[in-house]
Amino acid sequence: MPATRQIRKVLKSKPTMEGAGVYLKRVFGFSEVPMFDPFLLLDDFRSDNPDHYRKGFPWHPHRGIETITYVLDGEVEHGDSLGNTGIIGPGDVQWMTAGSGIIHQEMPQGDGNGKMYGFQLWANLPSRDKMMDPRYRDVANEQTPEVKLPDGSTIRIISGEVGGIKGPVQDIVIDPEYIDVTVPAHAEFRHPTKRGHTVFAYIIEGQGYFCKEKNAFSYDVEGRNYFDIQRDPFVGNETLVLFDDGDEVMVSTERHNVRFLLISGKPIGEPIAWYGPIVMNSNDELRIAFEEYQQGTFIKHKR
Repeated sequence: MPATRQIRKVLKSKPTMEGAGVYLKRVFGFSEVPMFDPFLLLDDFRSDNPDHYRKGFPWHPHRGIETITYVLDGEVEHGDSLGNTGIIGPGDVQWMTAGSGIIHQEMPQGDGNGKMYGFQLWANLPSRDKMMDPRYRDVANEQTPEVKLPDGSTIRIISGEVGGIKGPVQDIVIDPEYIDVTVPAHAEFRHPTKRGHTVFAYIIEGQGYFCKEKNAFSYDVEGRNYFDIQRDPFVGNETLVLFDDGDEVMVSTERHNVRFLLISGKPIGEPIAWYGPIVMNSNDELRIAFEEYQQGTFIKHKR
């Protein structure tokens, strides 16, 4: 029998500000390293108020990581030192490998009603690949396959495989899976996972039970702040579940559906030196990166 992963920890996203003044929810970041290895950061930038996102993320560098942007509603305009420009629209994904270095900007625009819903995930690169050539994988909404399971669950496959159907993002060094799952009310969802991989679910709609666990005091919970004492056996919107090791994840629902991002990857297990948008393996490598940025020699690739 496959071993169902149990809940290791539950985290509630925390309000913060990034870029030139973008209000968002930080799901996890620097303080959680290396618990989420190979992942570094997850931001939830869903908002209905243009004042909370219109200042965007002006030109800034990245090195040593990959950034994965997934938009549900609204649009994000982007441009970079490779000469790429474009728009990430509803249902689109941009998987950017910064590698040796890239300078780019991301400017959320929202839709006609001011809605801007999306997420950005940072994935680390192993030392052997940190200085690889930068590259983009832009995946349009219509390129992402959607699978409906017998239990009524629907799955959008960005990366990974469900029922023999593979997502469009492949050949990534951390062997990731990134799927958008909706489980209807009064249903049970099971999904196989690779042993040894880090696996987490971030709930973006509704609520559900994870791992059949209804005792909210059987696992560690990190609240939004010191005074957050609410613990509920249902896991709901803006909450992350990090799983222990095992062969599968299991989610069940009662009166409400639940929608979540299920993400996994192979841990790298290397030292991390991280400052701002650059993640390397040593402080000396960080120093070199910032010196090169100041001297104008940061970009190693040809336009």
